[in-house]
Amino acid sequence: MNIWMIMILVMVLSFIIQQMLQSRFNKYSQIPSSNGMSGAEVALKMLHDHGIYDVKIEPTRGMLTDHYNPQTKTINLSEGVYASRSIAAAAVAAHECGHAVQHALGYAPLKMRSALVPIVSFASGIVQWVLLAGVLMINTFPGLLWFGIILFATTTLFSFITLPVEINASSRAVSWMENAGVTDYQTRPMAIDALKWAAYTYVIAALGSLATLFYYIGLARRD
Repeated sequence: MNIWMIMILVMVLSFIIQQMLQSRFNKYSQIPSSNGMSGAEVALKMLHDHGIYDVKIEPTRGMLTDHYNPQTKTINLSEGVYASRSIAAAAVAAHECGHAVQHALGYAPLKMRSALVPIVSFASGIVQWVLLAGVLMINTFPGLLWFGIILFATTTLFSFITLPVEINASSRAVSWMENAGVTDYQTRPMAIDALKWAAYTYVIAALGSLATLFYYIGLARRD
């Protein structure tokens, strides 16, 4: 299987996973959590249960735009999560709190990912232009393409470091929700399923980034 077939396969899988995630979220958004708490209430309880009182919980616009910002110690919950009392909202809110718990405990992969953020932000802003110029000037200035590859490699590394961070946050969320009574024997599998498909988006993103990196390396080595 050549690199183009792999990249096409990754694109197809990415589309399928996004559709499945959307479908699961919509489905589980219609099912109330076991204790009837909203996403914001779930987040607050999980933080307090872990002895965390300096993290803010704020609503943010968009759908599935939920994220934890370690710089500002803020959990941002999307419109479909913040006020919703569904099992989907509870799972997403608990997952984001999982990142706050990681931060409080000094979880190594999260620290590594946070350290890479400035580098990746810089690389992401210019990497496509550097790669394009490198391809156009491959015969006269081959070093430029290799510079672009190094920049792109940092974003690929970031994608793979993100995987254990996300999986661990989901594991913490599922365990806490069961112990806190947010899920029961009926809703626990639903929470796991929703978080599983969310995790798949990070897996496919990492694989797509790796395939693209190999593509550019192949171009550079053919010179």
